[in-house]
Amino acid sequence: MDIKKLLLCCRCKANKTSWQFFLIELLKRMIYSGSEVIKMSKILVCDDDKAIVDAIEIYLSQEGYEIKKAYDGAEAIQMLEKEQFDLLIMDVMMPKLDGIRATLKIREKNNMPIIILSAKSEDADKILGLNIGADDYVTKPFNPLELVARVKSQIRRFTKLGSTAGIKENEAVYSTGGLVINDDQKTVTVDGESIKLTPIEYNILLLLVKNQGRVFSIEQIYESIWNEEALGADNTVAVHIRHIREKIEINPKDPRYLKVVWGVGYKVEKL
Repeated sequence: MDIKKLLLCCRCKANKTSWQFFLIELLKRMIYSGSEVIKMSKILVCDDDKAIVDAIEIYLSQEGYEIKKAYDGAEAIQMLEKEQFDLLIMDVMMPKLDGIRATLKIREKNNMPIIILSAKSEDADKILGLNIGADDYVTKPFNPLELVARVKSQIRRFTKLGSTAGIKENEAVYSTGGLVINDDQKTVTVDGESIKLTPIEYNILLLLVKNQGRVFSIEQIYESIWNEEALGADNTVAVHIRHIREKIEINPKDPRYLKVVWGVGYKVEKL
């Protein structure tokens, strides 16, 4: 069936299922080129809300990923025992086996990236999710395009170098999560992807990454980087921080690495 016929078919069947069928079939035709098949990463999506699972499938299929579905933690574990996946997206609140207990069980045998979905947005819930073995945490309701970006980031990190691959033993390397600074080579990467920073941006980020978890005031950052007294430095430092976030964060408005501590200063999280 060619694309024109598929479009005509969908117009004749005015229902949601036919449009989803069209999108998936269209993607399949885009993925195959002549006799050469582009290898797709395989993703397992697990959520007891079928509408959310279907929506995620549509967005990720458009990016060329193969999607399999599960609707509770127990079903996800069964599928992982039978098939190999490149990434798992899993809800927390589910029947039979919730996402937290399922993640703990999965981590006993599998080190693939896991992205947790949850309606809980408190920091304690995010920390719990990351501590039990998840690689990322996305709060519902979420922007589908942001989820796609996070999926790409995790798969790139998992399938490429790993965060420190190829680093010589004696090199000055500082890392947190997928963020890696090689101070000997003056390079910055996030999930294996090279990031271009200005010298000032690089030095600010290096200061914070070398001192993960420590909060630096604007005055401390300015005096450390510019080597002069911090007079009216607020805007100068804030602009550089914003530029750094735009380059290293998937969502600069909800940063994973470079955090603000209101009324105090900035820090880089230890992940």
